[in-house]
Amino acid sequence: MSLTGKQKKYLRGLAHHKPVAVTIGSAGLSDAVLNEITASMASHELLKLKLPGAPSSQKKQMLLDICEKTQSSFVQLIGRVGIIYKPGEQPKIELP
Repeated sequence: MSLTGKQKKYLRGLAHHKPVAVTIGSAGLSDAVLNEITASMASHELLKLKLPGAPSSQKKQMLLDICEKTQSSFVQLIGRVGIIYKPGEQPKIELP
């Protein structure tokens, strides 16, 4: 699912006050981390992830890999915090 700029802006606003749901350690993207992200996405459509300290290109690639493996959409990456979105079966968030 691709998001428009207006939809991304709306989701960034919603995510601003949310706490980080999943922290990815220096070990990287393991099966346990992916399972935790998938479980969190079942109850929350919008997730904030804390990525490990790495160069910007590696963090972005990790976030894109997460999006691909969870069939979610990339919203934003600032510093070590990434935001992803996946609508639920019965969406709670209505996109503009």
